[in-house]
Amino acid sequence: MTVDVLWSLVVPSTRSGAMLEQDLYLLWPGEVNGEAGGGPPDPALARYVRERGLTPVREGRLHLYARGLYGTRGARAAEPIAGGAPFVTFVQEGGPLGVTPRVTYVRIPWHPRMINRTWLMGLRMELTGLLKPVPATWVERLFWGRRHTLTLSYNEVRGRGIFPMYFEHRERLLRLADEPSQLLAVFAQAEQLKIHDVFPRTASRRAAEARVATEIVSLFLDHAEGLVPQVLTVQFGYYSRLQAWAPVLITALVFALGNMAGPLLVTLARHLGPKLAGRFHVGPRAGPPRERQVGTIVPRDVLERLVPGQTTYEDVLRLCGVDAEEHEQFGRPEHRRLVYRGRRTAPQRRRRFGWVSTVDRWEVEHHEVEITLERDVVSDVQAHVRRSRLAQPEPG
Repeated sequence: MTVDVLWSLVVPSTRSGAMLEQDLYLLWPGEVNGEAGGGPPDPALARYVRERGLTPVREGRLHLYARGLYGTRGARAAEPIAGGAPFVTFVQEGGPLGVTPRVTYVRIPWHPRMINRTWLMGLRMELTGLLKPVPATWVERLFWGRRHTLTLSYNEVRGRGIFPMYFEHRERLLRLADEPSQLLAVFAQAEQLKIHDVFPRTASRRAAEARVATEIVSLFLDHAEGLVPQVLTVQFGYYSRLQAWAPVLITALVFALGNMAGPLLVTLARHLGPKLAGRFHVGPRAGPPRERQVGTIVPRDVLERLVPGQTTYEDVLRLCGVDAEEHEQFGRPEHRRLVYRGRRTAPQRRRRFGWVSTVDRWEVEHHEVEITLERDVVSDVQAHVRRSRLAQPEPG
């Protein structure tokens, strides 16, 4: 990733530009990649950090250039400065928290165009660790692509690696001028760009005027903030053409799978549901197993209240219920039979896991009561009970 630092110096009206001729130094909170063929490193920088107990890990030179604000036809947009800007990347070892993050110390040689108001000085750095991936599941990466977080800051000196060097030179720190200063993040291929979040909310987002398919997120720096860190954070991602169609494709896929899975689930539930219900029982541990009853089962004490020769048809319906089969013989309207049938099924539990228990077998009782009436008066009562054991309860 390429980062350009552009600046110019504002000379007070009470001072001469010749009095400011000195090198500038930049502290960058991270590691940078030098320019290929930019020249040998500056050994004085490495010696400088070693004298302070720091360990150099990388040296080189960065691309330094000047850019005219009012370019004429045929003039170059950027004029390289010979020799570039030497740098050294260092860490601090042996601290209580271990090795510090890497910090880069850059020496920017003095150039007269630093104080020329019609020119901007530029320092170009190639960075590898500026983008941080956003944690996401494989489903999110599949449909929405990879997301990254870009963080640019000014006056952020709270890191363990950068703070000692800043504290030593805090009296020589260059302040922001009254002229506008800003942090800019330029994104190419804007047609495939998705910006999820921007912080702070005062940052602006706009399309580039001179570049096609380019989007810019910017934050103006407030010089009145002093040494307060000012940070611009952008969470973004790039999606492919297939991922752009993801909402439509997902909706169509869900619709198709719903139509296909509906009959399949109904069939599975119809076949597997009774089998699972016959093998597992849900109920409290202390209470008796929950029985299943189908039809009408006439209790024994009710049968004892049916007295032949006394109990009437209305009494039978009142005591036993109206859910009975009624049989009449052709040619004998005064003779009828009421038949009550019912089935009681009770599980025999084996192993328990809380409220869920496995079922070893099912105890089944078939009850059948036949009541014979002559001229709407009970003449005979017959009760039959058949008991059996089943591995699966009967349906119904």
